[in-house]
Amino acid sequence: MIQPAAAAGEPRRKTVSNPYIHRLQRRHFLLFDVLPIIGTAVAVVLAFVHPISWVDWALLGAMWLLTGLAITVGYHRLFTHRTFKAAPSVVVVLAVLGSMAAQGPVISWVALHRRHHECSDAEGDPHSPNLDGDGLVGRIRGLAHSHFLWMRRHEYPNIVHYAPDLLKNRPLVRVARLYNYWVVLGLALPAAVGGLVTWSWWGVLSGMLWGGLVRIFVLEHIVWAINSFLHMYGTRPYASRENSRNGGIFALVTLGESWHNNHHAFPESASFGLNWYRFDPGYWVIRSLEAVGLAWDVGLPTAERRASKRIAAS
Repeated sequence: MIQPAAAAGEPRRKTVSNPYIHRLQRRHFLLFDVLPIIGTAVAVVLAFVHPISWVDWALLGAMWLLTGLAITVGYHRLFTHRTFKAAPSVVVVLAVLGSMAAQGPVISWVALHRRHHECSDAEGDPHSPNLDGDGLVGRIRGLAHSHFLWMRRHEYPNIVHYAPDLLKNRPLVRVARLYNYWVVLGLALPAAVGGLVTWSWWGVLSGMLWGGLVRIFVLEHIVWAINSFLHMYGTRPYASRENSRNGGIFALVTLGESWHNNHHAFPESASFGLNWYRFDPGYWVIRSLEAVGLAWDVGLPTAERRASKRIAAS
């Protein structure tokens, strides 16, 4: 959605809030945030009738890995923070696979995340857990808001302000406009594979549930936990103006995203782990793309910059 330009002499609005946008947000929340919860519950119940097969596990793992890497490598490190450059084919593939994660069209996702960095843990941050008061009640309310409830209704970042670079990329705009179709494709592909491998309608249903809805549910809650818990709990080796934290124990399952304090301290870095011995699968993918000539200009902070921001042993 592209907002109209501001009238002459008026400053461009950073956010937009109106009934139409809020209706779209509620619809997205119900279809792509609540429905996967229901689908996961159905899949678990059906597992007592028909045990989960190796095909289901394979589809869940493969689709989770593909869409999860597309979120961290594409949506986050490439499109939001421009930590590296990539070939046009890589750009489109990452945008399509990221869309299948059902976390929003790529341009809207980027605008939201750039606003998060601009206002992190302060007024205007769309999903901070630290703005709902002190004490146990305030912490619980903050975690609930930042992890899940904020998506029901929030100010929509003006993509003309926050993502003008992406609006100039026509292939990326076309991918964003077809977002709903990519989400459906992300459900149809595992359903088709499940049906073809098992040659049964049960395989179609089970593939859609485990490779589709359960996979969306798992990936969403992994990503949302970074917004919520890692702005409250974890280690803090580098100075940053917000309350971001590292959760290194979750580095593999988050594909490197849980080095969250590192990321907020050095948003220009393609590596979130920063050191070779820290698990960061997203960065490994970027380096692999660079090795075959599909990525270049990979950003990393200098040793001097890292030392200047260090506040504790990592």
